[in-house]
Amino acid sequence: MEKAPMTLEGYNSLEAELKRLKTTERPDVIKAIAVAREHGDLSENAEYHAARERQAFIEGRVGTIEDLLSRAEVIDVTSIKGKIIKFGATLRVADEDTDEKTTYQIVGEHEADIKSSKLSITSPMARAMIGKTVGDSVEVTTPGGTKSYEIIAVKYN
Repeated sequence: MEKAPMTLEGYNSLEAELKRLKTTERPDVIKAIAVAREHGDLSENAEYHAARERQAFIEGRVGTIEDLLSRAEVIDVTSIKGKIIKFGATLRVADEDTDEKTTYQIVGEHEADIKSSKLSITSPMARAMIGKTVGDSVEVTTPGGTKSYEIIAVKYN
């Protein structure tokens, strides 16, 4: 069974989502199915089918989260020191072509959210950055082409 690395924040987020699904959304969808059943013929009842689809989604997500939590390898980012980029690092990089500066944190796959500047450990950019340090220049091959970045800062918090 393969471990799933994640930050404490990611682990807590999954636990909160699981609790919400089990205590709020699951009972709500059960009620919606019961109400839809009272409307008669189920074969042509769109409300019933929508509620059943929602129930299937919720049950699938509960299973996925329970699996992730059982395989979780929570990494305490605050205990990591140094300037070498590893899992959990928050790094500031500058695009060498445009000099645009961006901050990213390297996190587990399920935590990745580019809008929140969280890169998956398995992403091309994160894989290229792992093991590098401040001042290094890194070339990243992306679907849009090759980009070069200079690492400006690395911290763990």
